Amino acid sequence: MIECKNITKTYESGDSQTSAVKNASFTIRDGEFVAITGPSGSGKSTLMHILGCLDKPTSGAYFLDGKDVAGLSDDELAEIRTQKIGFVFQAFNLLPRATVLRNVELPLVYAGAPAPARAERARDALRRSAFPEKFFNHRSNELSGGMMQRVAIARALVNEPSLILADEPTGNLDTKTGEAVLATLERLHSEHGRTVVLITHEPYVAEHAERIIHIRDGQIV
Repeated sequence: MIECKNITKTYESGDSQTSAVKNASFTIRDGEFVAITGPSGSGKSTLMHILGCLDKPTSGAYFLDGKDVAGLSDDELAEIRTQKIGFVFQAFNLLPRATVLRNVELPLVYAGAPAPARAERARDALRRSAFPEKFFNHRSNELSGGMMQRVAIARALVNEPSLILADEPTGNLDTKTGEAVLATLERLHSEHGRTVVLITHEPYVAEHAERIIHIRDGQIV
């Protein structure tokens, strides 16, 4: 599914340059559960933005499902994000006054799906993320952190993406709740065949994955 060849990301500030990612090369197979881990400032978040088509590498090639996405236009990258990638972030990024169902439906609104189909697909995604049905019409600001993260996982699933990118998904949760969220990601991988890439600085979180890619000072080690 993913192939990175000598990916480098360099930022310029005045006369100085800083390379956040340096010549990173690795592959991730379709249906694999992989963790990318490293300390703060190691370059893992920059790499996640490139994998999620939120940013472009300065040099190197990134292939997603066999397509070289490094040279695509912003509109083409946006289409890939809509169709192929589901994002789960540490901060949840939910609309606080919108209902759970409405939050999960939003990607389908952007994709132009009809209203009846949006509601049914949102309910199905919530069930797969193990979210209790009796809370479907609650506002997201009425939920616990763990429940909000399950809503975020459902929102990531609703467009049936081939790839789920989870960036520090347990960072705002206590240990017990974080374990429940990680169990949800593991089940989506094992039972539904999703490709999951988990970004984390916590070794015990990374150990939930089948394989771990370590990054330090921008380099795969």
